[in-house]
Amino acid sequence: MELLGSEQLVWGVLRDLENSSLEEKEKALFRFIGKVNHDSPRITVDDMQPLYAAGWNDEAIYFAITVCSLFNFYNRWIDATGVHALSDEAHREGAKRMAIHGYDHG
Repeated sequence: MELLGSEQLVWGVLRDLENSSLEEKEKALFRFIGKVNHDSPRITVDDMQPLYAAGWNDEAIYFAITVCSLFNFYNRWIDATGVHALSDEAHREGAKRMAIHGYDHG
């Protein structure tokens, strides 16, 4: 939410992507990521066409698939190992740091 600057936008996308205020380019990517999450064995070259038409390139698509896959892995690992979730406030503070510094705190 920190990167987008609007908690309302994020919740709008999560609740109803198609009627959210997100730009069509990003909606196309979210539709594709939905298929990555729920039906990845059936992804074909045809699924890429709306992404290309919206202006995404192979590198961006690759990164989106990678991020989606990693979050799926991490969520399952956390659930299965019983790692305790952080509070909402801890998540917000982490998001603020990430928005400013990125993943590399080097």
